[in-house]
Amino acid sequence: MKRWWRHLTTGSLARRRAFPGLVMQQIESAIRECESRHTGEIRFAVDTALSFAELSAGMSPRECAIEAFSKLRVWDTAHNNGVLIYVLLADRDVEIVADRGVGNSRVPPSEWEACCHAMEAHFRRSHFRDGAVAGIRAVADVLGRYPPEPRVADAGNELPDAPALL
Repeated sequence: MKRWWRHLTTGSLARRRAFPGLVMQQIESAIRECESRHTGEIRFAVDTALSFAELSAGMSPRECAIEAFSKLRVWDTAHNNGVLIYVLLADRDVEIVADRGVGNSRVPPSEWEACCHAMEAHFRRSHFRDGAVAGIRAVADVLGRYPPEPRVADAGNELPDAPALL
Protein backbone atom coordinates (compact mmCIF):
# COMPACT_ATOMS: atom_id res chain seq x y z
CA MET A 1 0.00 0.00 0.00
CA LYS A 2 2.88 2.37 0.79
CA ARG A 3 4.33 1.83 -2.67
CA TRP A 4 1.02 2.61 -4.33
CA TRP A 5 0.71 5.81 -2.31
CA ARG A 6 4.27 6.93 -3.22
CA HIS A 7 3.61 6.37 -6.92
CA LEU A 8 0.22 8.02 -6.92
CA THR A 9 1.53 11.10 -5.08
CA THR A 10 4.90 11.52 -6.82
CA GLY A 11 4.47 13.79 -9.81
CA SER A 12 6.32 16.15 -12.08
CA LEU A 13 6.82 18.69 -9.27
CA ALA A 14 8.81 16.12 -7.28
CA ARG A 15 10.84 15.33 -10.38
CA ARG A 16 11.56 19.03 -11.00
CA ARG A 17 12.65 19.46 -7.38
CA ALA A 18 14.94 16.43 -7.50
CA PHE A 19 16.25 17.06 -11.03
CA PRO A 20 15.92 20.76 -11.89
CA GLY A 21 17.31 22.13 -15.15
CA LEU A 22 20.76 22.88 -13.72
CA VAL A 23 21.10 19.33 -12.38
CA MET A 24 20.02 17.93 -15.75
CA GLN A 25 22.75 19.99 -17.42
CA GLN A 26 25.32 18.72 -14.91
CA ILE A 27 24.24 15.13 -15.59
CA GLU A 28 24.63 15.74 -19.33
CA SER A 29 28.11 17.21 -18.78
CA ALA A 30 29.13 14.27 -16.59
CA ILE A 31 28.03 11.81 -19.27
CA ARG A 32 29.92 13.70 -21.97
CA GLU A 33 33.09 13.84 -19.84
CA CYS A 34 32.89 10.19 -18.78
CA GLU A 35 32.23 8.89 -22.30
CA SER A 36 35.54 10.41 -23.37
CA ARG A 37 37.28 7.84 -21.13
CA HIS A 38 35.91 4.67 -22.78
CA THR A 39 34.03 3.43 -25.86
CA GLY A 40 30.78 2.73 -24.00
CA GLU A 41 27.63 4.81 -24.36
CA ILE A 42 25.81 5.94 -21.20
CA ARG A 43 22.15 6.96 -21.14
CA PHE A 44 20.52 8.37 -17.99
CA ALA A 45 16.73 8.23 -17.60
CA VAL A 46 14.40 9.45 -14.85
CA ASP A 47 10.96 7.90 -14.49
CA THR A 48 8.87 9.82 -11.97
CA ALA A 49 6.38 7.12 -11.01
CA LEU A 50 4.62 4.09 -12.41
CA SER A 51 1.17 4.39 -13.90
CA PHE A 52 -1.87 2.79 -12.32
CA ALA A 53 -1.73 0.02 -14.95
CA GLU A 54 1.97 -0.66 -14.27
CA LEU A 55 1.33 -0.78 -10.53
CA SER A 56 -1.66 -3.08 -11.03
CA ALA A 57 0.48 -5.38 -13.17
CA GLY A 58 3.07 -5.49 -10.38
CA MET A 59 5.89 -4.18 -12.58
CA SER A 60 9.23 -4.11 -10.85
CA PRO A 61 11.76 -1.30 -11.33
CA ARG A 62 13.93 -3.80 -13.21
CA GLU A 63 11.14 -4.57 -15.68
CA CYS A 64 10.58 -0.84 -16.19
CA ALA A 65 14.30 -0.32 -16.78
CA ILE A 66 14.38 -3.05 -19.43
CA GLU A 67 11.36 -1.49 -21.10
CA ALA A 68 13.07 1.94 -21.04
CA PHE A 69 16.26 0.37 -22.45
CA SER A 70 14.23 -0.68 -25.46
CA LYS A 71 12.11 2.46 -25.74
CA LEU A 72 15.19 4.73 -25.62
CA ARG A 73 16.99 2.44 -28.09
CA VAL A 74 20.04 2.09 -25.86
CA TRP A 75 20.60 -1.26 -27.60
CA ASP A 76 20.95 0.50 -30.96
CA THR A 77 24.70 1.17 -30.98
CA ALA A 78 27.24 -0.10 -33.50
CA HIS A 79 29.15 -2.16 -30.93
CA ASN A 80 26.29 -3.08 -28.52
CA ASN A 81 27.98 -0.93 -25.89
CA GLY A 82 25.05 1.03 -24.43
CA VAL A 83 24.37 1.27 -20.70
CA LEU A 84 21.15 2.66 -19.25
CA ILE A 85 21.07 4.18 -15.77
CA TYR A 86 17.36 4.12 -14.89
CA VAL A 87 16.02 6.04 -11.89
CA LEU A 88 12.52 5.36 -10.60
CA LEU A 89 12.01 8.43 -8.43
CA ALA A 90 8.94 7.27 -6.48
CA ASP A 91 10.86 4.20 -5.26
CA ARG A 92 14.26 5.95 -5.06
CA ASP A 93 15.41 2.90 -6.98
CA VAL A 94 18.21 2.70 -9.54
CA GLU A 95 18.62 -0.03 -12.14
CA ILE A 96 21.41 -0.46 -14.66
CA VAL A 97 20.81 -2.31 -17.92
CA ALA A 98 23.85 -2.97 -20.09
CA ASP A 99 23.89 -4.18 -23.67
CA ARG A 100 25.64 -7.45 -24.47
CA GLY A 101 28.88 -5.80 -25.62
CA VAL A 102 29.53 -4.31 -22.18
CA GLY A 103 27.42 -6.30 -19.77
CA ASN A 104 25.83 -9.62 -19.11
CA SER A 105 28.50 -12.27 -18.50
CA ARG A 106 31.39 -9.83 -19.03
CA VAL A 107 30.76 -7.66 -15.95
CA PRO A 108 30.00 -9.24 -12.58
CA PRO A 109 26.51 -8.19 -11.44
CA SER A 110 28.06 -6.95 -8.18
CA GLU A 111 29.82 -4.20 -10.16
CA TRP A 112 26.54 -2.78 -11.47
CA GLU A 113 24.86 -3.28 -8.09
CA ALA A 114 27.60 -1.25 -6.39
CA CYS A 115 26.94 1.62 -8.82
CA CYS A 116 23.21 1.45 -8.04
CA HIS A 117 23.71 1.31 -4.27
CA ALA A 118 26.03 4.32 -4.31
CA MET A 119 23.40 6.36 -6.15
CA GLU A 120 20.54 5.15 -3.97
CA ALA A 121 22.44 6.16 -0.81
CA HIS A 122 22.68 9.73 -2.12
CA PHE A 123 19.05 9.71 -3.24
CA ARG A 124 17.83 8.62 0.23
CA ARG A 125 19.41 11.84 1.54
CA SER A 126 17.80 13.81 -1.33
CA HIS A 127 21.23 14.50 -2.87
CA PHE A 128 20.10 13.79 -6.41
CA ARG A 129 22.81 15.69 -8.30
CA ASP A 130 25.58 14.09 -6.25
CA GLY A 131 24.03 10.64 -6.65
CA ALA A 132 23.54 10.97 -10.39
CA VAL A 133 27.06 12.22 -11.05
CA ALA A 134 28.59 9.61 -8.72
CA GLY A 135 26.62 6.89 -10.50
CA ILE A 136 27.69 8.05 -13.94
CA ARG A 137 31.32 8.12 -12.84
CA ALA A 138 30.99 4.67 -11.27
CA VAL A 139 29.52 3.26 -14.49
CA ALA A 140 32.36 4.88 -16.45
CA ASP A 141 34.87 3.23 -14.12
CA VAL A 142 33.23 -0.17 -14.73
CA LEU A 143 33.33 0.42 -18.49
CA GLY A 144 37.01 1.33 -18.18
CA ARG A 145 37.74 -1.92 -16.33
CA TYR A 146 35.66 -4.05 -18.70
CA PRO A 147 36.03 -2.53 -22.18
CA PRO A 148 33.79 -3.83 -24.95
CA GLU A 149 34.99 -6.98 -26.70
CA PRO A 150 36.31 -7.26 -29.25
CA ARG A 151 38.19 -4.02 -28.77
CA VAL A 152 36.99 -1.73 -31.48
CA ALA A 153 37.45 1.87 -32.43
CA ASP A 154 35.01 4.29 -30.83
CA ALA A 155 31.97 4.76 -33.09
CA GLY A 156 31.45 8.28 -31.75
CA ASN A 157 28.63 9.64 -29.63
CA GLU A 158 25.71 7.44 -30.69
CA LEU A 159 23.26 8.15 -27.86
CA PRO A 160 22.09 11.53 -26.55
CA ASP A 161 23.99 12.74 -23.48
CA ALA A 162 20.96 14.68 -22.20
CA PRO A 163 18.98 12.77 -19.57
CA ALA A 164 15.65 11.33 -20.68
CA LEU A 165 12.48 12.10 -18.73
CA LEU A 166 10.00 9.23 -18.91
